[in-house]
Amino acid sequence: HPQAELGLNEHHQNEAIGYMRFARFKRGLCLKTVDSCFQDLKDSRLVEETFTVDEVIDMLDGLQSVVHSEVESELINTTYTNVLLLRQLFSQAEKWYLKLQTDVSDLENRELLEQVAEFEKSEFTSSNRKPTADPVKPKLAPLNEGGSELLNKTVAHLQEENEKLKARLKTIETQATAALDEKSKLEKSLRDLQMIQGDQKTNANQDITELEMKLAALKCQFEKTLNDTTENQKFLEEDLVTTKHDLLRVQDQLSAAEKELEKKFQQTAAYRNMKEILAKKNEQIKDLRRRLSK
Repeated sequence: HPQAELGLNEHHQNEAIGYMRFARFKRGLCLKTVDSCFQDLKDSRLVEETFTVDEVIDMLDGLQSVVHSEVESELINTTYTNVLLLRQLFSQAEKWYLKLQTDVSDLENRELLEQVAEFEKSEFTSSNRKPTADPVKPKLAPLNEGGSELLNKTVAHLQEENEKLKARLKTIETQATAALDEKSKLEKSLRDLQMIQGDQKTNANQDITELEMKLAALKCQFEKTLNDTTENQKFLEEDLVTTKHDLLRVQDQLSAAEKELEKKFQQTAAYRNMKEILAKKNEQIKDLRRRLSK
């Protein structure tokens, strides 16, 4: 007979064969029990050649009660056994964060049932029976290692992204510091020019006019540079805010992953120091803007 297949890979098909072997064994025990009920009736009650109708009815009622009890007990046990089997499969799936679904309507699909029957017939006939494997079956392997490995990879990826954002934040901080230094230099130049203007008030009108023109030109240049610096500062501030948001989002994701690994990772002191530095820098920028406005 050509061997029927269940549409499963080799490992899962072997597992199905193992369950079918167990079911065949339980079915055989159930049939033997039913046969023994009839044999007991023959041995204990059929000792006379003739029986009345009432006696036959009484014997059949007794046999029906015994067989009904045995079959009901076996069907209940089969149901519980199937639930335990499903529990093993669902437990494995949950360790991989999977949600399995079953279609009960397929359990009454005649075509599929005939396919399974043909598979059992081809698998357990004496001519096609495969060599019996080792009777000691391994238990369902725990999948904690696989789940931890997947979680570790996620945490590593989040840490890498966090480091990139930290490097980007450091670069933006350097640019902001350079902008502040440039502002300081411009303010110093303006003060120097104002001092020169004050010292040279006693000079001739021509020198004063020349200095005023130079001062006006420098003021225009300063205002232009200040405007450019302000726009650059706004861009840097917006970029800082965006980077902070990205950093907070990554830290939230990293925090969630850390909770899964029993909070192995904690927020470092370097990050808190960085936030304090940013806060100080923002205060310095606000102070400089107020001073420039004055």
